Amino acid sequence: MIELFEQSLQTNHRQSSKGNQLKWQNGDIWYKADYTGYEGLAEYMISHLLQKSTLSGEEFVLYHPVEIKYKAAVFTGAQSRDFLTGDLQVITLERLFQNYFGESLSKAIYSITDHKERLRFLVNQIQRITGLQDFGVYMNKLFTIDALFLNEDRHTHNIAVLMDGKGKFSYCPIFDHGAGLLADTTMDYPVGGDVYELMKSVKAKTICPDFDEQLDISEGLYGSHMKFDFTKKDVKELLEQVVIYSQEEVSRVENIIYSQMSKYKYLFKH
Repeated sequence: MIELFEQSLQTNHRQSSKGNQLKWQNGDIWYKADYTGYEGLAEYMISHLLQKSTLSGEEFVLYHPVEIKYKAAVFTGAQSRDFLTGDLQVITLERLFQNYFGESLSKAIYSITDHKERLRFLVNQIQRITGLQDFGVYMNKLFTIDALFLNEDRHTHNIAVLMDGKGKFSYCPIFDHGAGLLADTTMDYPVGGDVYELMKSVKAKTICPDFDEQLDISEGLYGSHMKFDFTKKDVKELLEQVVIYSQEEVSRVENIIYSQMSKYKYLFKH
């Protein structure tokens, strides 16, 4: 357990449809308290399973579960290392587009009827603003992760690039999976509900509500750029290391991941 204090509390500038978690920075470590359920467990499992994928270690943030004592309360949550060095800062796509064009990227995307054209528009505009090449490849990786792990909160406030002090842009490590794996047990996916029925109700947010459609569109436009090689044994071993979440929550996460592994067999190398 880590005890944190008010001077470490950080204001959250990145919006979430689920509300804002308590977040602290202590040295080069960030801490996030669970807000609607087992977000920390989702962050831990998804990021550790990304270690067994074709992503390099620099392409994503690694999270660990942690208990946080703050004032009189104790929270479960997640911790991660600060990936910002030097004068780098995180710029969300929504803020980037707003600064450049003076309007909302999300509204601009959803003013386009065709879903494929929505993604093409997003990618082209971000490449135009930042000079980054292959942003469509980056989006395919995001959509692959989100489809497999059912992350329902990947909107334009939750996708970002990095910018240095000279205004040069680079790719941001993939972060924030707390809305994955049906982690919201308070509002939308109560523990005890039929997990397979609940999985059918999860909606994507980036260009349309359907995870499979988002992934298919990104593969059609930009190709498939990510594979996994974890097994059920790997999933079980990771979950066995978790001691701060209930057995019911752990078992539910295990069942969700197994079901998604079966659904997306083509994403696995073995």
